Amino acid sequence: MAVKGERVYVADPAHLHKLASELTKAPFIAVDTEFMRERTYYPRLCLVQVATESVCAIVDPLEVDDLAPLLDVLADTRIAKVLHAGVQDLEIFYRLMGSVPTPVFDTQVAATLAGFPQQVGYGALVREVTGVTLDKSDTFTDWSKRPLSGTQIEYALNDVRYLPAVYEDLRGRLEEEGRLEWLRPDFERLEDPGSYEVVPEDTWRRLKRVSSLNRRQLGVLQAVAAWREREAQRRDIPRKWVIGDESLIEIARRAPSDPDALRQIRGIGDKLSGKGAEGMLAAVEKGLAIPDDQLPGIERRPRRVPEGDGVVDLLAALVRIRAKQHNVAVPLLASRSDIERLAGGERDESPLLTGWRRQIVGEELLELLDGRLSLRIENGQVEVTPAEETGG
Repeated sequence: MAVKGERVYVADPAHLHKLASELTKAPFIAVDTEFMRERTYYPRLCLVQVATESVCAIVDPLEVDDLAPLLDVLADTRIAKVLHAGVQDLEIFYRLMGSVPTPVFDTQVAATLAGFPQQVGYGALVREVTGVTLDKSDTFTDWSKRPLSGTQIEYALNDVRYLPAVYEDLRGRLEEEGRLEWLRPDFERLEDPGSYEVVPEDTWRRLKRVSSLNRRQLGVLQAVAAWREREAQRRDIPRKWVIGDESLIEIARRAPSDPDALRQIRGIGDKLSGKGAEGMLAAVEKGLAIPDDQLPGIERRPRRVPEGDGVVDLLAALVRIRAKQHNVAVPLLASRSDIERLAGGERDESPLLTGWRRQIVGEELLELLDGRLSLRIENGQVEVTPAEETGG
């Protein structure tokens, strides 16, 4: 098997078995995918790239029908799988394997605890760690077309070629700072199969303008959105190709009972006819039949502290102080929404009061809210002190 940096293009079963045998010797493997999704519901896998400290390869799933040897490696819990912003990659593997590759290490997530900005790009990490500037000219290429050019292959290989070096650098920094375990909850969420399961009856919650509907209309929306999701899955097309979001909202609002009433809704046109119209109308009827006590509702957010009273800004100031002190991206430590909810009294499920976030700033935020901690200006700097020291 070729050494790291050389092109290895796997397009037949024999070479795939050879590559898989090589990968099983490594303690970790870098993984990336290239896929197309513009015209399908499910992503169409076009390439899988893998790398270790000695191997850098592309597997072509359009040439190799059976990826089982590679998937067995991904399922091996002795081998860490290193990805960058790997949610979509893991979704693809979950669909292929029926399980999520574990354990995982996402370098984008890890980088935020090593002092990098939130959602830092792969290219920026590679440049910082290795000094290499990646060519991104093939970012919007059509990966489903064959043959691939040399520049396309090189682009794809680069997406994993430097990932082992980035992984080892980040892991070393976090181990030295005692932060590696802080990542465990984030990685466990990535490894959770529930993160990649689509529940059709829950898809209505992602739509806009739902707050304009009453509970009965929400019941209809739940039913018609679930029908659309299953129809998109069945036909393997984008959900909006079945029917657009705005049309769904109007169907829920009007609850049409026959094809003529359905066609009067803007955006329906020829998208729903024949069995499609029958299926949608049956979904409307199903939504109308939901018992009153089982109708969905919109969760009301807890009381928010008014912006003008300064409580949220005071808490945010403390968050910024601790984020800078610990070299952690502010949004990773606490979002504005997290702070507002805590200020409004929501403590039971606050992410600020669990794990490493509680350790860095959560406890102090509670003390500040309870009047046991103060912020004051000292020599031009904001200082955090116990309230009694200020006479409070």
